[in-house]
Amino acid sequence: MTGFLGYLAGFLTNAAIYAMFALGLNIQFGTTGLINFGHVAFLAIGAYTTALLTVAGVAFGWALLAGTVASLLVSFLLAYPVVRLRDDYLAILTIGFAEIVRILANNLRFTGGPQGVWGIKPPMLTWGLSYDLWRWMFLGLCVLLLALVMILVQYITRSPYGRVLMAIREDQDAAVSLGKNITTYKLVSFGLGAAVAGLAGGLLAAFLQTITPNNFVALVTFEAWIIMVLGGAGRNWGIILGALIYYGLFTASSRLVVMGIGGLQPAALGALRLALIGALLIALMIYRPQGILGRKEDLTVGR
Repeated sequence: MTGFLGYLAGFLTNAAIYAMFALGLNIQFGTTGLINFGHVAFLAIGAYTTALLTVAGVAFGWALLAGTVASLLVSFLLAYPVVRLRDDYLAILTIGFAEIVRILANNLRFTGGPQGVWGIKPPMLTWGLSYDLWRWMFLGLCVLLLALVMILVQYITRSPYGRVLMAIREDQDAAVSLGKNITTYKLVSFGLGAAVAGLAGGLLAAFLQTITPNNFVALVTFEAWIIMVLGGAGRNWGIILGALIYYGLFTASSRLVVMGIGGLQPAALGALRLALIGALLIALMIYRPQGILGRKEDLTVGR
C-alpha cells in the first residue's frame, strides 16, 4: 500500500505542477490568442533561478518568488518588440528563445552545464520527516499554490479586463476600434502566463531536487499544449482535467511497461504505450477538437 500511495503522490504532484504550467499557456493562448511555442523557456528560467538560489542558501519561499519574477521580467523583454506584429512572429520568436535558453543552460558554468543543478533543498524535507510524508506535504503545497493561481486566473478571465483579452482573441481590430490598447493587454497577458510557468518551474525543481537542460526540451511545451487541448482551450477547469488525464495515461501505462505484458520487451511496450496515447489524442481531435470542456470558437487562431 505504501508503494501505491507513493506512486499516487508522485502522479498528483506532477499533474498539479504541469496543470499550473499549462494554465500559464492558457492565459496566453486560450484567453488572449497569443501563440507561444516556447513556453518551456519560462519553466526553465523559474526552475534554474529557484534552484540556484536555494543551493546558495536562500529560503525556498524567496527563491520561488524570485524565479516567478525572473520569468515575468524576461517575458516582457522578449514579447515587447513583437506583440505589435502578427501572432506568427511571436510563435517563431518563442520557439527560438526556448532553444536559446536550453543551450545557455547546457553551456554556462553557473548553471552546471549538462550536469545541471544538484542538491536542491526542497521545503519541509529538513524538518526530519520521512520521505513518504514529505511527498504528501509537498503535494499539499503544490495543490495550495495551484488553487491560488486558479482563483487569480478565474478572477481575471471573468473581470472586464479578461473580457478585453477575449475580445482581442476573437477580433483584434474590433478591440482597437473600441479604444483598447491591445499592445499593453497582450504584454500583460504574456507576462502573467510566463510568471505562472516560472512558479511551476520552481516547484518542479524542488520536487525533482535536481534539474538538467534535458528537463526543458521543446517537447515539454507541447505537453502543455496537449493538456490545454485535452481539457479545452480557454477553460481553466479543463486544464486541470486535462493534466489529470494526460498524466494518468502516462503513469498508468508506465506501470504496465514495468510489469510487462505478453512477454514484450520494455522498449516495445514503451513504443506501444506512446502509440496508444497518440491514437487516443487523434480520436479526441477528430470527434471533439475543442477538448472535453472547451468550445470550438476558443481554438480559432488568426481571426
